Amino acid sequence: MAPKGNQMLGNAHFRKHWHKRIKTWFNQPGRKLRRRENRLKKASDIAPRPVAGLLRPVVHCPGQRYNSKVRIGRGFTLQELKSAGVSKHHARTIGIAVDFRRTNRSVESLKSNVERLKEYKSKLILFPKKLSQPKKGDSSAEELKVAAQLRGDILPVSNTYTPEAPRAITEAEKKIEIYRHLRRVRAD
Repeated sequence: MAPKGNQMLGNAHFRKHWHKRIKTWFNQPGRKLRRRENRLKKASDIAPRPVAGLLRPVVHCPGQRYNSKVRIGRGFTLQELKSAGVSKHHARTIGIAVDFRRTNRSVESLKSNVERLKEYKSKLILFPKKLSQPKKGDSSAEELKVAAQLRGDILPVSNTYTPEAPRAITEAEKKIEIYRHLRRVRAD
């Protein structure tokens, strides 16, 4: 603990030869360079796939405090994949994360993630296993020429919040005991 206030400084009870045991950070610039090189190597290894990895769903944060915010989740539910017309085995081969433990608790989240999957599928460029024998569903030769590796996030998520303009409280709103009502709704 750091000393607080204008008190006397206590004796520093160091071990003998304490200066030999200090953890130094002289390797920080080297580490920074190594991390950058590893990032670039990984990006070149997985090219032309996106650097960010798999496509992940938009989920609401847990808890009463944060549940108005959305963030990136772990994987799409089987119901979302089925609604978007993607099988769970095929999804993993085209860069879509699958989480069979997650369940959809609202129609809105299901719809938003299905739309996310459909948008991803529309922008997806599938390379054929053999260029001489392209299969059904593979991209055309023109699309393959313009394919480039995506560097940023795949379909980034933003919390869209539009604040309401200030207004007077109506009589009907004054009569409602909103705190009691919210507690009752949470309990039911």
